[in-house]
Amino acid sequence: MKIRILAVVLLTRLLFSCGTSPETSQEKQLRRPYSLAIHGGAGTITRAGMTPDREAAYTAALDSALIIGENILKNGGSALDAVEQTIVYLENCPLFNAGKGAVFTHEGRNELDASVMDGSTQKAGAVGGVTTVKNPIKLARAVMEKSPHVMLTGRGAEQFASENGLELVDAKWFYTEERWKSLQKALEAEKKESKTGDITDPSRRDYKFGTVGCVALDKNGHLAAGTSTGGMTNKRWNRLGDAPIIGAGTYAADDACAVSCTGHGEYFIRYAVAHDVWARVTYTGETLEQATDYIVNKKLVEKGGEGGLIAVDRYGKVAMPFNSEGMYRGYAFPGERKVMIYR
Repeated sequence: MKIRILAVVLLTRLLFSCGTSPETSQEKQLRRPYSLAIHGGAGTITRAGMTPDREAAYTAALDSALIIGENILKNGGSALDAVEQTIVYLENCPLFNAGKGAVFTHEGRNELDASVMDGSTQKAGAVGGVTTVKNPIKLARAVMEKSPHVMLTGRGAEQFASENGLELVDAKWFYTEERWKSLQKALEAEKKESKTGDITDPSRRDYKFGTVGCVALDKNGHLAAGTSTGGMTNKRWNRLGDAPIIGAGTYAADDACAVSCTGHGEYFIRYAVAHDVWARVTYTGETLEQATDYIVNKKLVEKGGEGGLIAVDRYGKVAMPFNSEGMYRGYAFPGERKVMIYR
């Protein structure tokens, strides 16, 4: 009896040591060498409201961001590096509501949020309400890799940034005239509403869009996701949206997909949108396209939430659904690259 048991154990070990299973081999064969997707926010974005020059500027910025991330992936770099460096570029571009060009709070400040998640380890880092960190996505990654925590906020996050040598800037760095005018417009609308008694939920106004994000699959089959934002124009009380919340605005796991969201943050938080995409792909067997389309165009619409997301699965397939009028977005993988703005 002992000899039989020993033989079974040895045979089992032998079988498990004979390389990958046919399924794993097939997965590798089906998987694209790399894949990348980006977004620059969703909202009321129409051709009628866009000048040719402005459209060209957005298209060029999105294309430049794709080039940065794709070059990293082409050269064998990690999905995490591609996500971080792509978002750094978008944070430094004043066209988007992240980093330089971030929207203003009710008090006239720029409060920045970001998060990142490594699909290979499922480690994550996030920051909220920072005002002096040039690139919040770098700080989010530092929180993930150099602290025992997942999320840091406010002064503590800035102290951590300083202690870890991240670049700090004067608040003037984030200022743009366009965002300042948007705040004045929002304050004026608020005054009128208070006089008439017709108060609108501020998060329902078109003052909140412009969040940036990136998802990537690298040559080693690892996924990563990141999101960065200035939040919502005229926000108060240190409000945080979905962007810095793991599972709401950002999620990544190598077994299924990586997701970054943009839009009406309160709804993305309530329904854990980024994690819900992963859960539907993992537990129901839905394709990435099926899962994201259901969540964005059915579930969120029924609940009253507006926005969109980008996602890439473990095979490199990309999904970019949105239920608003437009979403700045783009994707790249071997043999194909595209930038889009409208429906």
